[in-house]
Amino acid sequence: MRQEGPISRFPVPPLADMPADLRARIEQVQEKAGFVPNIFLALAHRPDEFRAFFAFHDALMDRAGGLTKAEREMIVVATSAANRCLYCVVAHGAILRVRAKDSLLADEIAVNYAKAPITPRQKAMLDFAVKLAIDPGAVGEADHATLAQAGLTPDEIWDVAAITALFALSNRLASAADLRPNGEFYGMARG
Repeated sequence: MRQEGPISRFPVPPLADMPADLRARIEQVQEKAGFVPNIFLALAHRPDEFRAFFAFHDALMDRAGGLTKAEREMIVVATSAANRCLYCVVAHGAILRVRAKDSLLADEIAVNYAKAPITPRQKAMLDFAVKLAIDPGAVGEADHATLAQAGLTPDEIWDVAAITALFALSNRLASAADLRPNGEFYGMARG
């Protein structure tokens, strides 16, 4: 189980010193997962930003309908790999393994999603997400047409873009903080 050094280069407040709503959220996650993902602790030193980040996260990642929960995690893993964000690739790779019930898919997507065993629809979705993550100015009408031809609805296209955008923010914060993945993520759902 790897996690060497501090979880973040920025201050990480003790749980007892956090506002009650942050403590309650973290305790709920700990109860469900069996551990506290380091992102919760790292963001807790800025409570207003913690609340805003997780409100947007929950609105996108827990939204009913449209993309599956596994597809949402595919976007996070592919774009986080493109952005070279260790924390998000490891953490969301673990979540993808759970959601997809596939112990290999997250690694395949992180290394080269174009060769992963995904549907043409999912390939189009990840092509768009990665392009938006690394060269947003190059996204144009043809990209939207490709997604529509692959069967994505306008709401699903919005979700792909919004998830990519949120995790661009997350990738950059995690990288700037040198955020360390929890050791628990590495072995999760490896079957």
